[in-house]
Parts: sequence; C-alpha cells; structure tokens
Amino acid sequence: MSRTRTAHALVVTAALAALAACGSSRHADEALGSKAAAPPVPVKKKTVQGLPGMPPVLDPKDVYAADRPNRLSPVVRDFPSRVYVPNTNSDTVSVIDPKTYKVIETISVGAQPQHVVPSWDMKTLWVNNDKGNTLTPIDPKTGKAGRTVSVHDPYNLYFTPNGKYAVVMASLDRELVFRDAHTMKRAKTVPVSCYGVNHADFSLDGRYFIVSCEFSGELLKVDTEKMKIVGQQRLPYHGAMPQDVKVSPDGKKFYIADMTADGMWILDGDKFTKPSFLHTGKGCHGLYVSRDSREMYISNRGEGSISIFDFTKDRLTKKWHLPDGGSPDMGGVSADGKVLWLSGRYNSEVYAIDTRTGGQLARIKVGSGPHGLAVYPQPGRYSLGHTGIFR
Repeated sequence: MSRTRTAHALVVTAALAALAACGSSRHADEALGSKAAAPPVPVKKKTVQGLPGMPPVLDPKDVYAADRPNRLSPVVRDFPSRVYVPNTNSDTVSVIDPKTYKVIETISVGAQPQHVVPSWDMKTLWVNNDKGNTLTPIDPKTGKAGRTVSVHDPYNLYFTPNGKYAVVMASLDRELVFRDAHTMKRAKTVPVSCYGVNHADFSLDGRYFIVSCEFSGELLKVDTEKMKIVGQQRLPYHGAMPQDVKVSPDGKKFYIADMTADGMWILDGDKFTKPSFLHTGKGCHGLYVSRDSREMYISNRGEGSISIFDFTKDRLTKKWHLPDGGSPDMGGVSADGKVLWLSGRYNSEVYAIDTRTGGQLARIKVGSGPHGLAVYPQPGRYSLGHTGIFR
C-alpha cells in the first residue's frame, strides 16, 4: 500500500474511532442521567411591574414578605414599642406599654378619633379625628402629639404604594380624597355614589385598590395612578355591611369582612366578578395577617371571638373565644408576631391575645369607644395606612 493511502486509512480509522467514542460517551451519560451534554436553561425570575415609583415587590408570591417577625426598618428600629388606642367617645388616645399591659399616657385629640394610621414613610402616626375634621400627628419616637392638620371627614386614611398620595376615606362626604402624603394638601377629589367608604387594600402591583362601602353594601375598584373608579358592585346579601379589606399573600384574592352577613367575601380583584362567601362568626369585622403569611386573624365583634383562616388550606381552622365575652374590633399584630391586639369597641377595653394558643394575655381598660388601634412599630418597608398595612 502506498504511503498516501496508508495515511488516508489512518485518518479515516481515527475519525471512526472518535465517533464511536462520542456515541459510547453519550449513551453512558444518558444511562447515568448526566446533564453535561445539555447545560440547564436559566430560569427567568418573575418580576412585577408595579405602580410607577413604588418600591419593588420583594416576592411575587407573598405581598407580606417584608413583614417577618422583628424585621424592623432602620426608620422605626429605635421607636419604643407601644399600642395607640383611639377612643371615639372620649376624644383621646390611650397609650399602652405592651410589656406591662398598662396605660402609660392619655393624649387629648380632636372629636371622634377613629383610627391611628402610620404614614407611608413610617415616621408619623396620624389620628383620624372624623367629626373634628382634623388629623393629629403623633411622633412615635417621643409619643408626643403635634399641631393638628385640617382635613374634612377623615374617617380612615390610606397611602398609595409609591408614597405620593394619602387617600382619605371621607365616609359622610361620599368622597375619596387624594392628598399630598406629607402636607395633606388636597390634590384630587373623587366623588362616589355608594355610602360609607371606609376600608381598603391594594393589589400586589399597587395599580388598583378595593374599597368597601359600609352603608350601601357595595365595593369599589379604583385605579391608583388615574385616581379613578373603574368598577363598582353591590354585594349579593340584603343589608350587607362590608368592613375591613385584606389582600391574600399571593395577591390573587381580596377578603372583605361583613358585619351583618357574619363572614367574609372572597373576591377576585383582577376580574372583579361576583365574590364567594365564607361564614366566620357574628359581626365579622377586622382582618389581620400573621407574620409568617400563613394565617389570617378575623375578629367577630358580635360574639367575642376570633376565627383563624389558613391561606394554604383555604379554610377556617380554629376559633378562639374571649373569656367573659367582649367586642373585638380593629387592631394589629405585635412586631414579633406573638400577640394579637384588638380594641373592645363596646366594652371600653383592649385585648391582648396569644397567637400560638388563642389565650387571653390581658384585658386593659381604656376610654370609651376604642376603635382602630395601632401596634407600633411593626416590620415592613413602608405603610399603606389603616391601622398598619405594611409592605
């Protein structure tokens, strides 16, 4: 055989051997389950296109991801732990030390204070003096009240997720009033055709919020950026009185407490279709999410109980009854998640409840008509208002 043919044969033989080796290696890799031949495709992290100017969503699967136990913002970390209780009939705010369960101060405010509301930047607590047509600021660092600000019919107060506006729930005026979040100067007034706007919560992306209308049994859907009502419906229950509103951790559902239907409505906020209903107890009123985002505490004001709703199981799992009864109303969860604080609306008292056992830790006498108390400080990056909705 010539030298040229010999060289050619050697090249062909080597090539065939290489192919055979690759084939054997591939089959061996497949037999061993190796992924070396096909590197994994990187998974794109889901992002939420939130309201312009809104802090980014930490976890698309949990709107309460920033609210874990004791995860206090540097803004509030040095504030003393207190419970601020507005007494609607006494025109005062009772200040409770949660360590001793004692009232340590009573602050005089305007007429008919309804809620104590943390500001968007969490630096101020606003007392909503509804009949006094004023807001009283309290410095949570010193506990001292400042100069009142004139705001008409401030039954409740919320803040847009980008911190641009305060939203006043002007219940008797039948208005949603968008105001500068710091100066409270009126920016836009949105008249409503329903009666008794009072509570709300925002969608995961902050682009809309759901509002309850207590006296006409209706719900509103409001476009946050356009400051415009984009949906309205009447609840399918004669005499419905919707109260507190809270979005589910995954942002897919809104829960609306109903005081006369004795339970809560479950609404698809995006579609804004007819809601389903879940019975909880007489006088269903306040809704509060646990620090691990697994449960929601539901106050049943008419029977002195708290129902526990499990988000993952999508059902009620427990019911706690206050010893000697009571009228559990509005409140919040302690920074460590261990205590649920609720005002006793018709009993001039406040209840401290162990969130592990449901046992009553304390029953504290305060002024007349205690309503939307605020536990402060709480974890979170910013406040959406009410008695403390944090993101």
